[in-house]
Amino acid sequence: MKQSFNKIQSVNGTLSLPGDKSISHRSVMFASMAKGISIVKNCSNSQDVTSTMNCFSKLGISFSIEQGIIKVNGKGFKGFTPPAENLDCGNSGTTARLITGILSAQNFSSTLIGDESLSKRPMMRVVNPLRLMGAEIVTSANGTLPLTINQSSNLKAINYKLEVASAQVKSALILAALHQDETSRIIETASTRDHTEKMLGCKVEQGKEGKIIYASKENYPVNFEITVPSDISSAAFFIVFALLTKNSSLLIKHVSLNETRTGILTVLKNMGGKISIENEIVENGEKRGNIRVESSDLQNIEIPVELIPNIIDEIPILAIAGIFAGGNFKVSNAKELRVKESDRINSICYNLRLTGLDILEYDDGFEISGKMNNPKVEFESYGDHRIAMAFAVLSMLMDNGGIVNQFESVGVSNPNFVEQLKMICSY
Repeated sequence: MKQSFNKIQSVNGTLSLPGDKSISHRSVMFASMAKGISIVKNCSNSQDVTSTMNCFSKLGISFSIEQGIIKVNGKGFKGFTPPAENLDCGNSGTTARLITGILSAQNFSSTLIGDESLSKRPMMRVVNPLRLMGAEIVTSANGTLPLTINQSSNLKAINYKLEVASAQVKSALILAALHQDETSRIIETASTRDHTEKMLGCKVEQGKEGKIIYASKENYPVNFEITVPSDISSAAFFIVFALLTKNSSLLIKHVSLNETRTGILTVLKNMGGKISIENEIVENGEKRGNIRVESSDLQNIEIPVELIPNIIDEIPILAIAGIFAGGNFKVSNAKELRVKESDRINSICYNLRLTGLDILEYDDGFEISGKMNNPKVEFESYGDHRIAMAFAVLSMLMDNGGIVNQFESVGVSNPNFVEQLKMICSY
């Protein structure tokens, strides 16, 4: 599907966005693992989270949805039903990698599949440490999906330092560790999103090697009720849009302010963005609050290396901010972008070259300089939701607008993106 966008004059109003995708995935998973009824409010309506729910439905979990509230009838410790068919993770890397940790400890075998994009993404980063725990997992010849997790009776605790800065890998190991009496120690040297350990109440401490997360059967989830805060990764597109548009003021309500997710706010504020937090509270161990954004004149900065894992999903829209900021925009130490839903370094560079900008592409990043010549460009989303939304925002900032191909991919994280734009845009 091709979606056209016209130049807009201002961005004003208030938005309430769907629940954070990362927290929603985990809420559905933990509720399915717990015994009894759990209630999840403001769950993400993304295709990715739907993929998670579909997988657990095939494992015997029942869901009822009424007025946006999901009731999950969890099965308890090792209570899942052996699936009668393959578990389809769709486009969701979070689904595939986290559920692998859970399934590694079950008393049956199962196979994970995914769409064309997910089936190209690396799985050995999860498989190898799970094998060290005793899991029996078979991948494709390329170390990708389809992935078969065979029944294993000798899963054991692990003492493991993460080789990749990945919340998905960390979470998969924690979820496998929940099925053992002995305690696993998972060490990360670079900070990644910490929703899993917070929601499960895992003990966390700072050691000489880095952050240490302790997980065992003591942390196995019990039934709960949660209201999921709004998704800061989805909010990032609207934040940048308002910053770059003259005479604009936008309030985004009840957004997740988890400190492992707010690097995008830190970078944009350091660039000169007028961003303020209002009504901040803590609920279920997670910070949330309202984000107010005002039109701003931005200047590009050097992005600290340690922030890259924190902002990895926001780099596509951050690049759009960099185009309109003073000076050149540069990202490095971000090779992980190569193995997202698309090769996001290549996707960003290809599309920006269409505008007449000067682009230098590196193995681990890119640099933007020069000026756009403002033709009406037809951008390629490469079936990647974050690329699609980033170049929708750029289209609305260009004099002649733009077109984004395969725009239906936004459904992976925010199916109502266009409707939300209509609420706040003036032409």
